[in-house]
Amino acid sequence: MNKYELLIRFSMLEHKKPSKLKKYINTSVNDIDDELILRQCQLSKEQIQQFYQFNVQPILDWLNQDNHHLISYYDPAYPEQLKQINNAPLFLFIIGDPLLLATAQLAMVGSRQFTDYGAQWARYFAAELAINGLTITSGLALGIDAISHRGALDVKGKTIAVLGSGLNHIAPKTNYYLARDILANQGAIISEFLPNIQARSEYYPRRNRIISGLSLGTFVVEASPNSGSLITARYALEQNRDVFALPGEIDHLNSGGSHWLIKQGAYLVTKPSDILEHYTNHLNWLKKQTQLYATSSLLHNDILAVINHHAMPIDIIADKTGQTVTDVAIKLVELELEGLVKTVSGGYIKNGALAIDN
Repeated sequence: MNKYELLIRFSMLEHKKPSKLKKYINTSVNDIDDELILRQCQLSKEQIQQFYQFNVQPILDWLNQDNHHLISYYDPAYPEQLKQINNAPLFLFIIGDPLLLATAQLAMVGSRQFTDYGAQWARYFAAELAINGLTITSGLALGIDAISHRGALDVKGKTIAVLGSGLNHIAPKTNYYLARDILANQGAIISEFLPNIQARSEYYPRRNRIISGLSLGTFVVEASPNSGSLITARYALEQNRDVFALPGEIDHLNSGGSHWLIKQGAYLVTKPSDILEHYTNHLNWLKKQTQLYATSSLLHNDILAVINHHAMPIDIIADKTGQTVTDVAIKLVELELEGLVKTVSGGYIKNGALAIDN
């Protein structure tokens, strides 16, 4: 029996004993004596009968498609970072570049119900970290996860999406085009679940342990006290990985979880170099930071540079940029038409919607 078929069948058993498999499976893909291994793993007669009843042909057909891969725990290509955690997945299904799993990764996570502040900084940090050599790993969820993936793509950086479903079911469906763009940029989408498994709420914590397990550290951009992002941070701590957090507005609920992490000892992050300096030895090269933002190559950078998530009146913008109010007003109209800024009570802010591309 093919090694991968054996592992797939084994994973579908109830009360399985994967810890024993390593003793009996070699690196060869072919000519495995499955009956011998099942006896050595001390499976019951009922389990052995169940083992042979599974229909694994659809999964094997999936693996025969272009750019589809399966890596088992016992393969040399299995990511070393992930192998170090407790309860590492028996195998990973992959669409895209499997070699990307061996690169230096940073997990970026945050709230689904994000703010303009969170959207702006998630996209900015993801771009900066990606252009400096880190692979951005996240969960393809709505909100900060999706924005972080998009930030890496903005600069042609690498990003990995970890799903809480099988790879035949991109979840949420609204992020289908984001998943397509990740693959088009030589990224990867991965899952421990069989390809036809639908997403379920109880699968997301399992996904989160993989996100943190693949990564050198986890960066929480924006999180409420009840955010699922704190689960990923907890896993990171249990896995002896770094946890970083971006401080936010003290009176906003979405900052509560981030601030709690900082109080517990997470690294407070205010600029990309706070993270990059931790991982210089893991990167092949470290470019001088260019202070990229997703819109930095667009028009009127001088105006965009002084506008942030706080409403800024037009006269203050003019004063900070050394321009006349009339000139600034014309440029702001052009920026607003491009969707880069928006008018709010009290002035102008960067448009957080720019970072939403689900």
